[in-house]
Amino acid sequence: MVKPISNTGDAMQQLLAIMAQLRNPEGGCPWDLKQDFRSILPHTLEEAYEVADAIESDDRMQLRDELGDLLFQVVFYCQLAREEGSFEFADVAQTMSDKLIRRHPHVFFPPADEAGLGTSALDADQVLQKWEAIKQAERDAKHQHSVLDDVPNALPAMQRSAKLQKRAANVGFDWPDVTPVLANMAEELEEIEQAFASGDKDHTLEELGDLMFACVNMARHLKQDPEQVMRAANAKFERRFRFLETQLVEAGESLESVGLERMEAGWKAAKVAGL
Repeated sequence: MVKPISNTGDAMQQLLAIMAQLRNPEGGCPWDLKQDFRSILPHTLEEAYEVADAIESDDRMQLRDELGDLLFQVVFYCQLAREEGSFEFADVAQTMSDKLIRRHPHVFFPPADEAGLGTSALDADQVLQKWEAIKQAERDAKHQHSVLDDVPNALPAMQRSAKLQKRAANVGFDWPDVTPVLANMAEELEEIEQAFASGDKDHTLEELGDLMFACVNMARHLKQDPEQVMRAANAKFERRFRFLETQLVEAGESLESVGLERMEAGWKAAKVAGL
């Protein structure tokens, strides 16, 4: 059991009190007073991505700061809800506690184990199967009978694609291994080429979407988050392009003055350099 930090409660209460004062019509902050659930949503998404950046940079102090910013978003929503009388922070915390206990019966209500194996007898895949079964029971209780129910529309498209595929896979709608996934990607690429050759832009874009969906499927079969795979690809492109820019500056050249052939030479040099 992790021992609670003695001053955590005081720090949380202080944060809640600060938020309440920021929203106080008498002496509060004019900007904070103007906000509502929808207006701060973009800030919440931005803070979540900044947490991701801090994790990927392995900067723990930055991560601490960004987690604080993200926590502030939660506190802000709870203050808004408190003002309208729908719920408050304690309700959110209690709901999360109840959900975690309910979804981890192997931890909080372990069955009798004569062999003395305890929770270690379950591997991660078995835990995930139990988790999904419990979540499905929760959806059934809410009369959400499709396995695709409650996958948020607001998710980034690539992340939502992975969740939709995962839900379908949980009921057996999935290829058994990577081989047919690769074949599907090749098929979708061929269909893009055919659509492009026909001059039908709308059809070409539709087929491009199918290929991107298939790429997400490939990442999922490799047990990788497609968003993280794409972020890594973006980072690689950025490293190589910055290397190319630096090469040109050192040679007294600029991107605007050189042709594609010269830029491709610098790009290849970046690859040779292991970037």
